[in-house]
Amino acid sequence: MTEPRTESTPDVVLRAEGLAKTFRRPFTGKRVEAVRGVGFAVGRGEIFGFLGPNGAGKTTSIKMVTGLIAPTAGTIEIFGQRVPAPDVMGRVGFLPESPYVYPYLTPREFVSLCGTLSGLGGASLKKRVVEVIDRVGIGHAIDRPARALSKGMLQRAALAATLVHDPDLLILDEPMSGLDPVGRKEVRDLIVEEKQRGHTVFFSSHILSDVEMLCDRVCILRQGLVVVAGTLRELLVQNKRRSEVTIANASASLRALLAPIATAMREAAGALVLEIEGDDAVRAVVERVVAEGARLESVTPKRETLEDLFVREAL
Repeated sequence: MTEPRTESTPDVVLRAEGLAKTFRRPFTGKRVEAVRGVGFAVGRGEIFGFLGPNGAGKTTSIKMVTGLIAPTAGTIEIFGQRVPAPDVMGRVGFLPESPYVYPYLTPREFVSLCGTLSGLGGASLKKRVVEVIDRVGIGHAIDRPARALSKGMLQRAALAATLVHDPDLLILDEPMSGLDPVGRKEVRDLIVEEKQRGHTVFFSSHILSDVEMLCDRVCILRQGLVVVAGTLRELLVQNKRRSEVTIANASASLRALLAPIATAMREAAGALVLEIEGDDAVRAVVERVVAEGARLESVTPKRETLEDLFVREAL
C-alpha cells in the first residue's frame, strides 16, 4: 500500500485521485457505478466549484472526501494526510446537502453542540457561537426553536455550525439551497471573506451564475467522470469569437441563405436573431443581408458563460 503523503505540497489542501464508488441495488444486487475515477486538486486559499447535473456523483464524492462513506477505489488527502484522519478533519467545516438541525434546539444550542464536538468550550465558545450566528444573519432568531424556523433560516443555522470552529477548509454541498436572493448574496460574501482570510472553499452548486462569480477553478462531472476541469479563465476562452446578429425584414430566401452559416436561429420581437461563430461568418452574413435589402439592426459580440460550457459538456 502506498504510504500517506506528508504535506510536502503546501499549496494543495485537498487531493482526490482515482476516486470511485460502486453501490449494489437492493434485492437485485445490480452494481451501480456512481463515481468512476474522479480526480482533482484544490489549492490553498482558492474557491473551487464542484459541478454536475443531478446524479453525476457530486454528493457521493463529497461524502467520500468527508469520510461519511468509504470509496471503492482511490485515495483522498487533506492537508497532505490520507483520510479518514480525525486530527485533519478537525480543520474541516462541512455543510451537507440537506443539513438536519434538531427541531427542539435553538440555533444557539445547536451551534454550541457542534462547537463542543469540535473541541471548543467555555466562554470562548459562547462568544464564538453568537459571532457566527450573527454573521449568517439569524441573530434575531438565536433562541428560537429550530422547528419554528424557515428552510432558509435552518440552512443559515447549519452554516453557522460549519463555521463555529473556524476551519481552514470549508466543504459546502449546495450552500445556497433554500436561500432567497438576499441570503444567496450574503453567503457569496461570506465565501469571499473566507478566501480573503486565507481559507479554502470547496463547494457544489447548481446556481452557475454564483459559481462563475466566485470560483477560481471548477471541475464538472458527468455520469461519475470528470469531463471538464481548470480555471474559468482557461475554460471560457473561446477559440472563435461568437456574435449575435439581429436582422429586420428578413425574407424567406435570406433565411434560407443564412441557415447554413448560423449555429442557431430564432425569432425575437419580430426580428431574426442569429448566433454566429467567427469573424468571417459575421462578414458573410452582413454581406448577404445588404445584398438582399434587409435591415441589419445589431451585431453583438458574446462571451461564453459557465452555463454555456455546462450545457455543452455535462448534459
